[in-house]
Amino acid sequence: MSAVTGIDHVQLAMPHGGEPHARRFWVDLMGLEEVAKPAHLAVNGGCWFAGEGIAIHCGVEDAFLPARRAHPALLVNDLAKLVARLGKAGIRFKPGKDLDGYIRGDIADPFGNRIELMQKV
Repeated sequence: MSAVTGIDHVQLAMPHGGEPHARRFWVDLMGLEEVAKPAHLAVNGGCWFAGEGIAIHCGVEDAFLPARRAHPALLVNDLAKLVARLGKAGIRFKPGKDLDGYIRGDIADPFGNRIELMQKV
């Protein structure tokens, strides 16, 4: 029996001052809601987002470098519709290699972090 029971959230790094870009991406394009950070953590900057079964924390990193290999894989219910919305905002989608039971591909957040999008089929 595993001691791990789930994932509470995924933290993605961003540079100082990236909060407006994170909000546009995660709220306006990805459809999540911003949730307030506890006051004692908010002093460090960054922002938190949540949706059905998902929590994304964007944290400020001093020597920021985007994660191009390590990534979250997010389940979506209509990949084609989301890809179209992202494309209108200038976000490029790269189709992924075949994986039984999924259609999938990659995008990058506003800071260059890799995000995999997956739809069960």
